[in-house]
Amino acid sequence: MEQTLVILKPSAIERRLVGDIISRIEKKGLIITAMKMMRLDEEILREHYAHLTAKPFFPSIVASMTASPVICMVLKGVDAVSVFRKMTGVTNGRNAEPGTLRGDFCMSGSENVVHASDSVENANKEIARFFRQEEITDYTPGGINYMYGEEEK
Repeated sequence: MEQTLVILKPSAIERRLVGDIISRIEKKGLIITAMKMMRLDEEILREHYAHLTAKPFFPSIVASMTASPVICMVLKGVDAVSVFRKMTGVTNGRNAEPGTLRGDFCMSGSENVVHASDSVENANKEIARFFRQEEITDYTPGGINYMYGEEEK
């Protein structure tokens, strides 16, 4: 099974959407194998958003992502990266489809409640950035047979 990194951003924490988002993750059948609350600093944000550091809006990303703690999670499941990306919706919440996290919970392109890894390769890098290997639990719920067909596990 694939793993993916999820960050519940300050906009989710401050608006008290954590329970709603986690509930939707669990209802979908994705498995949470690691979760922690932490404060991010500019150093880790420069690494995480390296592709955006030269953009004029990067300082606002730093301000937003350091405004409060975040919750980082590792999810696993069949096609976890693409499944969670679909659940997340497009970056700008005003354009995100109803039923997606961003479509239901935000109106902004920057205060968009959640980060989702965009590829398996990036998910692996991002997980290593935010979690030590011993923080990730090798956990499969007993109800796995009701989430996947036998040939999918």
